[in-house]
Amino acid sequence: MISMSRYIGDKEFYKKTARIAIPFALMNMLMSGQAMIDTMMVTRIGMVSAVGTAAQIDTLCSLISYGCNGGISMFASQFYGAGDKRNLKRCLGFSLILVVSNALFWILLATLFGEQILRFYLNDDEVIVHSLQYLQISKFSLLLGAFNYSFSNLLRSTQQARISLTASICATVTNVTMNALLIFGLGPFPALGIRGAALGTIIAQCVSVCILLSYSFATHQAFLGSFKEVFGLDKEFVKSILAKIGPLILNESTFGFGQTMFIKAFGALGKQPMDAYYVGNQIFNLLTFIIYGYGNAVQILLGADLGRGNLESARRDCDYHIGLAGFLSAVLVTFLLVFARPLVTLFGLSDPATSSMAVLVVYAFAVKASMRLYNYMIFCVLRSGGDASVIPFLDSGLQWAVGIPLAFASVHLFGLKNIALVLLITQTEQLIRFVLGMRRVKQYRWVNDLTKTVAA
Repeated sequence: MISMSRYIGDKEFYKKTARIAIPFALMNMLMSGQAMIDTMMVTRIGMVSAVGTAAQIDTLCSLISYGCNGGISMFASQFYGAGDKRNLKRCLGFSLILVVSNALFWILLATLFGEQILRFYLNDDEVIVHSLQYLQISKFSLLLGAFNYSFSNLLRSTQQARISLTASICATVTNVTMNALLIFGLGPFPALGIRGAALGTIIAQCVSVCILLSYSFATHQAFLGSFKEVFGLDKEFVKSILAKIGPLILNESTFGFGQTMFIKAFGALGKQPMDAYYVGNQIFNLLTFIIYGYGNAVQILLGADLGRGNLESARRDCDYHIGLAGFLSAVLVTFLLVFARPLVTLFGLSDPATSSMAVLVVYAFAVKASMRLYNYMIFCVLRSGGDASVIPFLDSGLQWAVGIPLAFASVHLFGLKNIALVLLITQTEQLIRFVLGMRRVKQYRWVNDLTKTVAA
């Protein structure tokens, strides 16, 4: 018989977790809230599908950058725990090289093939025209986002999430303010519509970058150094890092494209169902601050323990995190079910049928949320000790093998028209991922000190 006490931590465990997780969660909530407010504003001018379709390129770029930084943070948090400043500096350099290169690639792709990419997801002439107007401005925010990712990631990995939170608060206030001024033309500002939404995003990113860089240099952060110290990446360092993060980058690349393939499948249902989907998705994304804030805290806390050589402590805390994840999952699902309708009402959808469908979409996302928090926590546990080789199978592998085929089969083979039902069917992948992922965690192959695998 399994004792439940092994999954309940002491007061100090919860205080330590809250100290790291709450700033993370608030930062993710602000980012999601910013996107939600953007959607609410463009809904007022009938552009929700246009912005949602254009955002697929940002999704692809961001997920790849997340894979790069998520992998590097495996090492950064352990180098921080071990007091290894030399390799901490090189983590920043390697991160910047990867994410800036990724951003430039997607900017070039959006410039040369923007219309073809957008039409792949939703072949609606009116939507495409407005999406291109948004994309040709917003694409430059990808480069600013690259610097945001790298510096924010290093600050979080060194357990300084509060400054990232501060930057997110300022960026959110800036974005909401500039969107209101530039979309609707308030005061002396011109009414730029969807182009105003894109400009607001760029200005907000600039504010965040300035705050993160100013703080990092003013406080002489341990991950900063001379050009040679930061970018002096010898072959052994790069090789040892890539061996662990390569699978994560590959996973996020294929997972990101897979996420957009759901849009391709759902897009065949037409503009009205897609409006409902984008609204429901924004509501779900708003609540994922719990998922990503908590998961990142798990990775950093376990990684720091492993870097200090406290292997048994990491194993014990992992069980505590499994118990805490169950409680947080229940809170998240309950909130989505209870407040689905009031939240959808905030978007002011003009068509009652679209509004009702959006509520059903949120209910379907509640089912996803019930397992997504656990699954993300599982990935963060595995990454904390470098057990990343299995993640591509658990994440993008199951997405392509289960979720995407179910989406296309539901729409094109079985002819289902209800997007909420189609979305619900695709959550089979989350259930399979949970069962297999938990089994991997319990094998404890992730209990490793990565600092010993990198050349000093």
